[in-house]
Amino acid sequence: MKNRSLLTWFALGHFANDWPVCSLWLIVPAVGIAMELSPAEVGLLFTICNVGGALAYLPAGILADHVANRGRLLVATFWWVAVGYLLAAMAPGFWSLALLLAVAGMGDAAWHPIATGVLARNSRERRAHVLGIHAIGGSLAEVLAPLAVGFLLAYVDWREALAISVLPAALMGFCFFFVARAVPRVEKTSVNRRDLLDLLSMWRRGNGLRMVAMICLYNMALIALLSMIPLYLADQHGFGPEAAGIAFSTMLIIGALAQPWVGKISDIAGRRPVVVFGNLTAALAITLLVFQPSLWIMIAAMVVAVAALDAIRAAILAGAVDHTGRSEGTTLGLAFVLLDGIGALGAVLAGIAAGFSWPHMFGLAAAFSLGAAALGFVTVFGRQPDSVTAEAASTSASAE
Repeated sequence: MKNRSLLTWFALGHFANDWPVCSLWLIVPAVGIAMELSPAEVGLLFTICNVGGALAYLPAGILADHVANRGRLLVATFWWVAVGYLLAAMAPGFWSLALLLAVAGMGDAAWHPIATGVLARNSRERRAHVLGIHAIGGSLAEVLAPLAVGFLLAYVDWREALAISVLPAALMGFCFFFVARAVPRVEKTSVNRRDLLDLLSMWRRGNGLRMVAMICLYNMALIALLSMIPLYLADQHGFGPEAAGIAFSTMLIIGALAQPWVGKISDIAGRRPVVVFGNLTAALAITLLVFQPSLWIMIAAMVVAVAALDAIRAAILAGAVDHTGRSEGTTLGLAFVLLDGIGALGAVLAGIAAGFSWPHMFGLAAAFSLGAAALGFVTVFGRQPDSVTAEAASTSASAE
């Protein structure tokens, strides 16, 4: 299979695995209405889902670097997702639902460091670009799943909507039995504790620590917005499921389509200007929301904020791999832990802030994004492969 075809299948696999997860953006608020939950409890449910899934990122990343047949691992993720969310649809109460959603999310979480690790290793000179193409699948799921679920919820309850949402993962699970054969194999190696500790030590001080904080604040801003916007539109503007789904999908589509191009720009111009500009743009747009302008200005500001944050995701992931320069699967697994594990605290914190007022919630999200922009400005991102090659060639020429 050609690299372009394999990349297309990876984007489709990302789309299928993320579909039920992205459906939760509207299903969880529907659960909140059905169970009469507070905004803080809705935020807590999102946080538990994300933290549970985050537990799978690092182990999956380590497996991606040490297991020869990574195609089989990718196939397993689809069936974990399909079965897990079907069981969650039958959960009798809040805590059982939270637990089952967290466990089901582990399957989707495992997909990400394995798939992105394969791509980052095979395309070292254009990491952000290929990661951006892979991200289109997940971003399109974020656009289309809430739209589809919004219409579904007008006719069925949240349980049936969640059960229907597993169909793309089940279908792709069958397709990947054949695609898995084309996934490049790596040499099977044992996990070296010393190498893992050395890798982790690169994140515990100085520049690595700044990058960790930047990644966490970036995703806390994004998760705060995504988890609370549907609830805000229903609570303050009376949006029904269909209208909320349309508005939410519109907010995501621009960032979804921009990811490969923004990633390509970061491959050429560097990670820092892209990361700083994206976070700063989002911070300014969210700040406007604090003042509660008219509905259409609110929608426009939400579109700008969400698109700006969504568009730079591939550049941030590529920056994490640039920082370590090795063990792509493990590095990306750690990055996803920060994004969806620690970053998921943005949902519960936003829910608590919304309990005071909606301007408090938007102000908190703006502070997260502004903090990420400031940290991005003082973070030194790793040099790109082409710049390293050029420097080596220059050194060689001067020596001659």
